[in-house]
Amino acid sequence: MDQKQFFKQMIDFNRATFNNSFNTLVMLEDQTERLSTAILDQATWLPEEGRKAIKDWVDTYKKGREEFKKAVEDSYNKVDEYFSS
Repeated sequence: MDQKQFFKQMIDFNRATFNNSFNTLVMLEDQTERLSTAILDQATWLPEEGRKAIKDWVDTYKKGREEFKKAVEDSYNKVDEYFSS
């Protein structure tokens, strides 16, 4: 087996593993967000400023998560380009 082909297969396997793990974590985080939202809806004692802070925190976290995913995908694409040439 050609060394380049072997490394390409290894990178493809790592990419698939990352994507599966990342998607699993996203599902877990989304479920946790839904549960937290349900609890916050019942927490009448929490002021509106607190609710807004939590919502902003969740939105920032989601944005960071997507930026991380994009950075990893860009890195995998660069490695693909290297092994394709």
